[in-house]
Amino acid sequence: MNEQGAGTMRRLRGSDVERAAAGMVSALSPHGGRDWTVRAGSLDWTCRTTAAHVAHDLFAYAAQVAALPADGYLPLDLHVRPSAPPAEALRAVTASARLLSTAVDAAAPDARAWHWGPCDPAGFAAMGVAEVLLHTYDIAQGLGLDWRPPADLSALVLARLFPDAPADAPRPDVLLWSAGRTALPDRPRRTTWTWQAALPQED
Repeated sequence: MNEQGAGTMRRLRGSDVERAAAGMVSALSPHGGRDWTVRAGSLDWTCRTTAAHVAHDLFAYAAQVAALPADGYLPLDLHVRPSAPPAEALRAVTASARLLSTAVDAAAPDARAWHWGPCDPAGFAAMGVAEVLLHTYDIAQGLGLDWRPPADLSALVLARLFPDAPADAPRPDVLLWSAGRTALPDRPRRTTWTWQAALPQED
């Protein structure tokens, strides 16, 4: 496997992060008047807390790519006010996605920042897209919506973060299975999982 995933799969870009976030907002914003204090799918978090979490993680990834720390995450956090309604939490997602997109596209492809090891900008973009897709699914489940991750973005995330994922099922289904959300016909739902964002240490 090369740094951009299996085979000839392209690297993820900033535009992928923004497209994933726009899809999240498009799917969820019409339902901002529902009860977002319910659990987000199988998570212990509420739907609103989950949306704020997405904004936080995208912001943290953007900061990592901008500063390129080699030994840990920067000592900062994004705080979405508890009083903010769902629509404002989704606006925070949009803003943080744009920050990550800008940082990824401005960074050199061979730049490295810490995420449990050295991670390239494309890896942070992949994690950002994964956070958006998976948690959009979680929130949709909590709100009773029928939503699935886009196939092309799912394929890119799988190639970069889950290179050993099964190849014999639709990419959205495999992404949800890889991250412990659903079962596949021939594989039970995972109870533990992790993705691989850090690259092998260079000699």
